[in-house]
Amino acid sequence: MARRSILSTSALAAALLFHLPALAQDAAPPQDDPSVPQADSGQGEIVVTARRRAENVQDVPVSLSVVSAATLDATGAFNAQRLTQLQPTLQFYSQNPRNTFINIRGIGAPFGLTNDGFEQGVGIYIDDVYYNRIASATLDFVDVDQIVTLRGPQGTLYGKNTTAGAINITTSPPSFDFQGKAEVSIGNLNFKQSKVSVSGPLSETVAARISLSSTSRRGTLFDTFSNTWIQSQDNIGVRGSVLWKATPDLNITVSGDWNLQDPICCAFAYGSYGPTQRAANRQYPALISYFPGYKVPSTNPYDRLTDADAALSARNEIGGAAIRAVWDVDDSSTLTSITAWRFWNWAPANDRDYTGLQVYTKVNNPTRQDQYSQEFRFNHESRHFDFVVGLFGFYQKIKTSGIQQTGKDASKWLLNPTSALSNNPAVLNNVVAINDIRLKNTSLALYGKLNWKVTDRFTVSPGIRINYDKKDGLYDSVVTGTASDGTRQIVSAVPGSPYYSDPWTAAQRGIQASQFFKPQFSAWNLSYDINLNYKVAEDVNLYATYARAFKTGGINLNGVPADSSGAPILAASTIKPEKVDHFEAGIKTQFWDRRATLNLNGFWTEIKDFQANVSNGQFGTVRGYLANAERVRSRGIEGEFSIRPSERFNAYANGAYTDATFAKFCDAPPPPELAGGSTTLAATGACTYAGTPSAPGTPGGTSPPFVDISGSVLPGVSKWAFSWGAEANVPSTVFEKEGQFYLGYDGSYRSSWSSNPSPSIYTWVKGYALHNFRGGFRTGSFDAFFWVRNAFNKNYIDLLLAGTGGNTGLIAAQVGDPRTFGGTVKLSF
Repeated sequence: MARRSILSTSALAAALLFHLPALAQDAAPPQDDPSVPQADSGQGEIVVTARRRAENVQDVPVSLSVVSAATLDATGAFNAQRLTQLQPTLQFYSQNPRNTFINIRGIGAPFGLTNDGFEQGVGIYIDDVYYNRIASATLDFVDVDQIVTLRGPQGTLYGKNTTAGAINITTSPPSFDFQGKAEVSIGNLNFKQSKVSVSGPLSETVAARISLSSTSRRGTLFDTFSNTWIQSQDNIGVRGSVLWKATPDLNITVSGDWNLQDPICCAFAYGSYGPTQRAANRQYPALISYFPGYKVPSTNPYDRLTDADAALSARNEIGGAAIRAVWDVDDSSTLTSITAWRFWNWAPANDRDYTGLQVYTKVNNPTRQDQYSQEFRFNHESRHFDFVVGLFGFYQKIKTSGIQQTGKDASKWLLNPTSALSNNPAVLNNVVAINDIRLKNTSLALYGKLNWKVTDRFTVSPGIRINYDKKDGLYDSVVTGTASDGTRQIVSAVPGSPYYSDPWTAAQRGIQASQFFKPQFSAWNLSYDINLNYKVAEDVNLYATYARAFKTGGINLNGVPADSSGAPILAASTIKPEKVDHFEAGIKTQFWDRRATLNLNGFWTEIKDFQANVSNGQFGTVRGYLANAERVRSRGIEGEFSIRPSERFNAYANGAYTDATFAKFCDAPPPPELAGGSTTLAATGACTYAGTPSAPGTPGGTSPPFVDISGSVLPGVSKWAFSWGAEANVPSTVFEKEGQFYLGYDGSYRSSWSSNPSPSIYTWVKGYALHNFRGGFRTGSFDAFFWVRNAFNKNYIDLLLAGTGGNTGLIAAQVGDPRTFGGTVKLSF
């Protein structure tokens, strides 16, 4: 369906490209023409959190970055992953849409574990509607006007409480002037992208806008098993809105959108092998040798080969509708209502053993989500103060119907080779876990922010938020297998249950056992902040902020450890809230007749009870689950510089130094080199155990039940990150049309980072730099340009992970895009 829609959208875009010139009047673009990409110095009017009204970004006393629609188009940043190349403190990782993480300054979501029962630390808002599922971040941007990324806690001016920051996406509104634009791009790897948007009046009081976007591309990883390119792109998005000017003081906008991804995806290539503590005969080289004739396609991940033998799918469907009403109560007060419903359908198929063997034939968790939200916001402005107060309500239902199934090679791969059972494929073949996972999530909040103008230069801005959260969950995993007498039976962890002592059942129980529990969580919390803003001069702005914020607690919906009787340990089913103390100070400046902008800020964030993946010895188990690390700290310095000495040249440079560490985390999961030992030392309490583990990577060694990684870096964050670029143009005339020839360049760099929940010597991703170029000719309504991304064909890694349980030594790799190139034609009127 998505592929047919892409062809239709491309045909429509091509038709509009053909007819638009007759409707457009070409003119050389003026210096401030929004069609001219330039360094986003923030000199435009944008809606941000300071007063919930339009104001120059340089007057907003918070740390934020702005990217315009023109810059998104010029740089090819059509989704959140590509946005990270423009914004150094934004981190994005995605195994597939469900397993996607967005962090700011290293914090936001637990790394390496997907769980429906916890909240995101980075909020995504599109036209003021909160998107609870982070999977929306993998979709293409549709008719986006501007993206503002706010760093630091955002609870006293936004509907949902977020502790790391927010990505605020604004789409183009309906217009009472007839306008349209169309864009078509083609490139190597059979890349095709088309965008169409039309807007205009339906009557004197009603205007409408409809936009479509489609993207398709051949995959970048070749699956030798199916003889198919995978990791493809196959996206379609539709957005429509109708604006009704009901009265001179009341505007009502009704909008809806539908987005679908349906690629052949997602798998990993072989990355490397690193010895663990497991017995040598159970590590990757030995395991591979047990299957004569099997050979990994390549041990070089940059050959871009894999052999995924299971079906692959990553069908990701997201959509919804919203009603936004804005009533100007009087000249100084505005009441806004935002009513929204959104849905998410996730239909995956995965190969989670990362080999061409039938170890796991299915590890799929199809999910359906519905969310409903209502927000009321009242703004008032006066000479000496302005304020906003808001009410926010949110309700979410999630149902996941998962399946995990082992195959004929599971016995040999997963059981100890010294056991005769490992030589019998029937023991673990077709062990099936059927998972019923449900969540009902309710959140209510009252928030407010005051800006008190003490003097013309000095403003004090306190804010407060009262929040109530309630979560009700269900985890019901029923595991079935075949007993030694051929009977199909339930694999139970409870001693004395039928077939509990059967040798086949015991072996199956060591892989996965049935579990049932119904976790619940509810709590009130209070957040507050204060911001001080002093205008030293007209174009020099100083600010400082302190925020006390909370990320709500959660529930474990991926299973929890069991006690000696086989019962789930319910104390592990809930997760404490994160408690955040955030300090920030900065300066925003413009100089050289506002041709140049320099913004600097420093931040220090302390988080108590950080939500992380742990192995907690106090429960007498080493099973990993989501819980709380005692303390995390993220601190750093950020800078943004842009310059536009003339309308012929502009440049920018952004940089960030981020020191994000576990200040105290003594019961973290062991990294691969310390995991899987023949013996695991016994925990004697929280963060203590008896004995000494073997040296890292000692086959057959002794493993600790957990490790103390206090002082170690958080996963996924580079200490240094930069982005930079420039564009130059010269006026010219082509076919009697006045315009500009231009050449642009954008670069980015990030230093090495850890790709494992606990830092591992095997999963450090090397730093890399990427370079992108573009060049073409444009007028006020026409733009044609060629582009090349990753111009020097740099080999780099997007993600590394310990495969097949983390103890065999196999490290799987997700390789970044190779060099891509192509051309784009755009028309607008």
